[in-house]
Amino acid sequence: MVALVVVHSRSGRGVDRRALRWMQVGTATFLVAVPVDIINHRVNGLDITSWSPSHVLLYVGTGIMLAGAIRGWWLYAAPGRVRTAVHLGLWLFFLENVLFPNQHQEYGVLSLAAYRDGHTTAEQQLLDFAAGQGSSPTSFMLPVPPWVHPAWLVCVGLLTLVVARKVVGLRWTATLLTATYLGYRAVVWGLLAATGFPPSVLPVMLLAGAVLVDCAVTWRVPGWAAGVPVAAAVFAAAFVQEFVAVIPPWQWSVAPVVWIGFAVLWGVVDRVGRTGRWARWRAPLALDHRAAAVAGGAPAP
Repeated sequence: MVALVVVHSRSGRGVDRRALRWMQVGTATFLVAVPVDIINHRVNGLDITSWSPSHVLLYVGTGIMLAGAIRGWWLYAAPGRVRTAVHLGLWLFFLENVLFPNQHQEYGVLSLAAYRDGHTTAEQQLLDFAAGQGSSPTSFMLPVPPWVHPAWLVCVGLLTLVVARKVVGLRWTATLLTATYLGYRAVVWGLLAATGFPPSVLPVMLLAGAVLVDCAVTWRVPGWAAGVPVAAAVFAAAFVQEFVAVIPPWQWSVAPVVWIGFAVLWGVVDRVGRTGRWARWRAPLALDHRAAAVAGGAPAP
C-alpha cells in the first residue's frame, strides 16, 4: 500500500491532487497507528478488542486511503468492464474495512458459547490475561455493549452501501457487494476452521438491507422515507437469523433510534449529492499534465 502511494505521488498517474492527498493522508494515518498500537501493547499488554483507539486509527487510515483510490480510479480509468470491476473491488475493500470492527462480536459470541460448553477455542494465554485483568469471560469476549453491533452494521455498514450504490451507479451494486462480502467471509471461514481457527458468525442480515437499498435508489425513493423501512428489514432479518442460527448480542430496544438515525444519515447523503461540494468532488483537480480525467467522468448518483 505504501509503495503504491509513493509511486502515485512521484508519477502523478491515475490520480488528481485531491485523490492523491486523500491517499497520502490515509497512509500517514495508518503508519502513525502502527507505533501507537505497539506502544499500547507495551503499556497495556494484550489488546484483542477491535474497538481500541489504536485499532480504530488503522481502520480510519485505511478508509481514507481507499476513498482516494476510489476517486482516482473513478475519474481516470478508461470506461469498460475492467473499470467497473475494479471500482466494485475497491468498494468491496472499503465495505470490508468498515465492517471489520464488528467481527469481534461475531467471533466472540461463538467463542463464549464454546467456553461455556467446556471446549474453549481461546488460547490459554488469552484466558490467563483475562483472569489477570479481572475480566469475566463474557466481558472479555464481548467487550462492547449489545447496541454496538446493530448500530454499526446499519448506520455505518449499510450507509456505505448507499453511497456505493449512488457512486457506482449499477442497479444491484449494494446487493452484489454484500453477497460477495458474505461469500468471501464464508470461504475464509471454511479455510480457517479447517486449520483449527475459531469460527465466526456471518452478518447475513445485511443482505436484506442491501437489496432494499438498491431498490430504493433505483426507484428514487428519498433516504428520509426509505431509511426506516430498510433498517427495519435488517432487524427483521436479524431476528430470523437468531431464530434459525446465532447472531451477536443485539439490544432490540435501540431499534427505533437506529432506524431513525439511519434515515437521517441517508437523507444527509441525498442532500450532499445535490450540493456544489459534491459537484466539485466529481470534478478532477489535475496534479499535472499526466492526470487527465476520462470524458464524461463518473455516473451521476
